[in-house]
Amino acid sequence: MSSTINDTAGTGIATGIGTGTAGRAYWACVDSLTLVRRTLLNYRRRPSAILWQLGFPIVSVLLYGFVFGSAMVVPGGGDYREFLMPGMFTMTMAFGLMNTAAAVVSDSGRGVVDRFRSMPMAPSAFPTGRSLSDLMIAAAELAILAATALAIGWTSDGGPGATALGFGLLLLLRFSMIWVGVWCGLVLPNTEAAGALYAVIFPVTMISSVYVAPTLMPSWLAPVAAWNPISSTVTATRELFGNPGAGGGSWVEQHAVLMAIAWPLALTAVFLPLAVRRYQSLSR
Repeated sequence: MSSTINDTAGTGIATGIGTGTAGRAYWACVDSLTLVRRTLLNYRRRPSAILWQLGFPIVSVLLYGFVFGSAMVVPGGGDYREFLMPGMFTMTMAFGLMNTAAAVVSDSGRGVVDRFRSMPMAPSAFPTGRSLSDLMIAAAELAILAATALAIGWTSDGGPGATALGFGLLLLLRFSMIWVGVWCGLVLPNTEAAGALYAVIFPVTMISSVYVAPTLMPSWLAPVAAWNPISSTVTATRELFGNPGAGGGSWVEQHAVLMAIAWPLALTAVFLPLAVRRYQSLSR
């Protein structure tokens, strides 16, 4: 008995971590960071994955900015490429939902999630690690896309503070999309079904202010586009970056920065608990 007690005490001293709330929180952080490292190592071994994810928005910038740009109208005047880039930033963050869902459903289909659940790992580690790593990858993608935008003549005239806030709103949107993607990845049966999310997210991004201002759309479609959560982030970043086309007559367009915060927080409040509950209910 005394030997067992001494061994247990020795283990506690060696680790320096107790078994109470603080100890559980510590190991939850350690487990989450371990999974972050796992995801980042995968990208390190396959750096082409990030470039592949950026392929569509970069091609869209070149196509719409240089091929169709001369035919596009910006409300109030201004260069269309400067109007377009905040939309491209936002679209890239929204499309990240599919990358998260595909990664989660792949882990689930290969039994990786079941292995994690069978290990002495904090239950929150998998969704938390996934969200942190995807947010870091999103920041890298946004930096590459911003460098591309600067190369084609886009600039931010909103000042350092407003520019930083604009990029912060973009990452906030991506953070909310991560939880939507985690939930979808845990619900969908296979990677083919995850790929079908494109058929949902693409119309959502098109019926927004990414490419065209809602005021130029038919009267029945304009309110739908204006109240699209993606449009709020697009309009807010145009305003913060000092780019043309940020205006609009509706309430949601006049309060774009507020709504660019409210929409992602609402999505996170809905899908974060759904994703955690779904993960905890697997294999029961």
